[in-house]
Amino acid sequence: MNQQELQGALEAILFAAGDPLPVKRIAVALDLEVSEVEGAVTALTEALEARESGLVLKRLGDQVQLCTRTEFSEPVRQVLAMKKNTPLSGAAFEVLAVIAYNQPVTKSFVEQVRGVDCSGVITSLTQKGLIEEKGRLDLPGRPIVYGTTPAFLRCFCIESLEELPPLPEKELSEAEEEAPSDEP
Repeated sequence: MNQQELQGALEAILFAAGDPLPVKRIAVALDLEVSEVEGAVTALTEALEARESGLVLKRLGDQVQLCTRTEFSEPVRQVLAMKKNTPLSGAAFEVLAVIAYNQPVTKSFVEQVRGVDCSGVITSLTQKGLIEEKGRLDLPGRPIVYGTTPAFLRCFCIESLEELPPLPEKELSEAEEEAPSDEP
């Protein structure tokens, strides 16, 4: 398969899938090495960008997905009569931050950090597909542990959790304030 055919096959697979696909899975389907598919992903990304296509190829960790270019999202939404998602509340952002930075975590951990019940917010974030159940702890009651999803990465336009901004070092600044000054 030449490079042009490989890009065409990749584009067709990603279009038909709609959801993010692991590069490794695409390589298996095309009976190619992962490195060959990675090369095709890069080439297709550049080709879509060069021709200012209405589509872009997004990387989400080890997965890739075809998406609508941001500047065309409103006309697409209008044509498909899609409703804009309701914005996330402050509580939802707080819960997402706790989960994203500490995952996998239990509901009780999130509640301990926030100091309030988070059942409704966790249910809402699960329904929106931003978090998901990642398993259960081997403790009494077998509590569910939660983590973020590829949809979370897409919504925040990041490829992996490593791209999250660092947490502020509150303890460090408090320690500096409490330290005695050397001035007379």
